[in-house]
Amino acid sequence: MQYDVKSPEEYLEMLEVDWRKDILLAVRSWILQHGPELEERIKYKMLVYGRQDSDVFGLNAQKNYVSLYVGDLDKIPSSAALLEGFNTGKGCIRIRKSIDLESTRLEEFIQAALVHWRSGGDISC
Repeated sequence: MQYDVKSPEEYLEMLEVDWRKDILLAVRSWILQHGPELEERIKYKMLVYGRQDSDVFGLNAQKNYVSLYVGDLDKIPSSAALLEGFNTGKGCIRIRKSIDLESTRLEEFIQAALVHWRSGGDISC
């Protein structure tokens, strides 16, 4: 879903109060916890995390899932193992209602992506 908003606060206010908001807030919390240096802003009508022109993550509530975007998942070490059980695309992790976040390794993936990005690793598409 796309929200025509100008700030992360507005984006969060526009979200319907349902399972997607719960998942989005949990993933957002992990990103902010493990990436305190990241700026949260709106880009492409979704939440984006990065610094200046270097984006690391995009986060958006869709109709049937929450999307976590990272340039190219294959560039993140151990991504296949860390994302087992998720429906993924080249740079998209689709988090569906049936996923129990606490039993996944998504938080570890977020940490691995940040370590790779901080060390100068390329995560772009």
